[in-house]
Amino acid sequence: MNALEAFDAIAPRLRRAPDVEAHDLVAADASDRLILSEADAGDAPVVVIGDRYGGLSLPLLRAHPTRAIRLHQDAITGRRALERNARALDIDLAPLAMHALDADLVRDARVVLVQLPRALDALDEIAGLIAAHAAPDVRVVAGGRIKHMTLGMNDVLARHFREVRASRAASKSRVLHAAGPDPRRSGGWPRCVRHDDVGITVCAHGAAFAGASVDIGTRFLLGFLPDMPDVRDAIDLGCGTGVLATAYALAHPDAAVVASDQSAAAVASARATAAANGADRIAVVQDDGLGTRADASADLVILNPPFHSGAAVTDAIAPRLFADAARVLRPGGELWCVWNSHLAYRPALERIVGPTRQVGRSTRFTVTASTRR
Repeated sequence: MNALEAFDAIAPRLRRAPDVEAHDLVAADASDRLILSEADAGDAPVVVIGDRYGGLSLPLLRAHPTRAIRLHQDAITGRRALERNARALDIDLAPLAMHALDADLVRDARVVLVQLPRALDALDEIAGLIAAHAAPDVRVVAGGRIKHMTLGMNDVLARHFREVRASRAASKSRVLHAAGPDPRRSGGWPRCVRHDDVGITVCAHGAAFAGASVDIGTRFLLGFLPDMPDVRDAIDLGCGTGVLATAYALAHPDAAVVASDQSAAAVASARATAAANGADRIAVVQDDGLGTRADASADLVILNPPFHSGAAVTDAIAPRLFADAARVLRPGGELWCVWNSHLAYRPALERIVGPTRQVGRSTRFTVTASTRR
């Protein structure tokens, strides 16, 4: 059995859980299949970057159970889904080594498979690492759904590799091939920008939402920072680059502040942001919501909830985060939340957390404070 045959056999059985699942969201798609078909890796060791739920790594292991694989997944939910899928399919993960997005992931690699990120900055960081640390004869096979690909991806790869070509499209997917690494333009991550209007330097890795800017929802919520309670234990849930956690920590130097996100890029960015602003005491953790946090252990949760799971827009994420906040808040604790007004989250907040009041509203955003019953 080769990797392509293995994909056809196991792809229908792959699941996204514990990530968001819905009838129109799949764990593997034609882009995974096309990457495997064009990789031609035989039984050689490979590096896999961006495998979402096991659609790349698990077929490779099914085809060659002892193949060495170095894997980076940004989302902790993706890693847990891959592990669940491996157990369900009875695939041994012993040959697979999880890595951060760093030099050790790609050092001396000769074949690198990439599920293309949507953000060009994320691709730039990945391509720069490969060019700087992989073997001189490395082959990069990077694929995605055509609707999520842009010509800018070719330009990013061409910045780091001397040879870049696109494959023929198949099943609404395409693969970009890169070879001939040029390490001279690698590095520069995370990138940091000073925002004097909010008094914070923001640092971001390539895959971090909003990069080193301050997204407009967070910026609106920051305007209500003086109104937030002065508490002992505060959490920035879905922290992104750590702007809210850092701002709260600087304004409340006696508070124990935790910043939590499911994304490895966000966690690394939040740590860098905290350090750049002298707020190193912030504890930054990678977690699926607040899954590892004890019940009734916080007095304040601050949240700018996402509404994307990968490339999919979904309204299923925010209620899960509201429920996590409700569990972790002590009675009388507060969830401060900013959301696009058209999403009308207030009834859900009332039901899941407790009495909810509107703190502020603009033409686009609403800020609410919900008190834990």
